[in-house]
Amino acid sequence: MINFKKTGQGPHLLLIHGFCESLDMWDHWVPTLAQYYTVYTIDLPGFGQSPLLPHTTSLESIAVAICDWMEEVDMVNPVIIGHSLGGYVTLALAELMGIHIRAIGLFHSTAFADTEEKIHSRNKTYRFIQKFGVEKFIDSFVPPLFSEENRSRKHQEIQRLISFGKLSNQASVLAFILAMRDRKNRMEIWQNFPNPKLMIAGLHDQAVHIEQSRQHKPYAFYYHELPNAGHMGMFEEEDTCLEIIQSFLKNLS
Repeated sequence: MINFKKTGQGPHLLLIHGFCESLDMWDHWVPTLAQYYTVYTIDLPGFGQSPLLPHTTSLESIAVAICDWMEEVDMVNPVIIGHSLGGYVTLALAELMGIHIRAIGLFHSTAFADTEEKIHSRNKTYRFIQKFGVEKFIDSFVPPLFSEENRSRKHQEIQRLISFGKLSNQASVLAFILAMRDRKNRMEIWQNFPNPKLMIAGLHDQAVHIEQSRQHKPYAFYYHELPNAGHMGMFEEEDTCLEIIQSFLKNLS
């Protein structure tokens, strides 16, 4: 079962949250976007109110579960935009569904697989959570997602995300660390997906470095860099990001 919210009317727009997040992270945008789109926000299996899949968690299994859910809710030809982990899932859906997706967007995400350095970091995080638990991890995980200059200015948002993150089930967090670590390179999917593509990147993103993001630019319909953002542009440059997404959606018409 996938927990979701549905708001508005019009063409279908699916927003997919990132690691240790939930559908609530999009609440501040939904009223605006729902003026023109039927906006679906979901809890990925294992986060929020969606239970972890009963079998092995992989990006491919998550994509299949979401695809089955789309059929249940009669979602047709959606635009799919994913943040971070949600972007990895978006690309897995693009591989699975192809032209049946109207457009895709990567929001502080990447089509590349993990580097050896990143794999080492994920393994270290996995062991840390096994030893100390999710709450201690979240306390140190969330603040660096924001650029250094935004951490004091966005203190309230950071505390809210920490509170959300601490609700995450340890088994789910560990399962998704492995799913992200083991994901395959989907740059070819990004390059060859025939419909419009959006990428939003943060100049100060420590999770997805800007040099990596720029390698996606030649294949993007819209590519935008946020000069004052880290990994959480929807909070760090809220209005700018909303304008970018609205412009992208408008040009699909």
